[in-house]
Amino acid sequence: MAIERTFSIIKPDATERNLTGAINALIEKSGLRIVAQRRVRWTRAQAEKFYEEHKARPFYGELCDFMTSDPIVIQVLQGENAIVRYRDVMGATDPAKAGEGTIRKLHGRSVGENSVHGSDSPASAEREIALNFRLDEIVG
Repeated sequence: MAIERTFSIIKPDATERNLTGAINALIEKSGLRIVAQRRVRWTRAQAEKFYEEHKARPFYGELCDFMTSDPIVIQVLQGENAIVRYRDVMGATDPAKAGEGTIRKLHGRSVGENSVHGSDSPASAEREIALNFRLDEIVG
């Protein structure tokens, strides 16, 4: 199995409810290591750049509004098959359809306010990490 890195965001709906520690505990319990973490408040330009692949979709503006509404916690996670493992830990996008014990089942409010984001492929992970962290900020 390959050791890889993935990108994670603890979204505004979760930071607003002080869930960073609870979410980090679930991440670490899954065997993933948090090798970089920072609490930030994205500018509109940062959110638009991050979500540019969704620019033509009807929810793009609302998504960018939401992601700039409050602080977020950006992270780099590392471990065996980190991308797939983190997607399993997050659960389905819709918290009502997420598996028991997943982050979204436990903490998500709705499809839009589902507490976390995770990269969906190695290419996405590489791009998302590069947009948000310098290599010297990642220890692990």
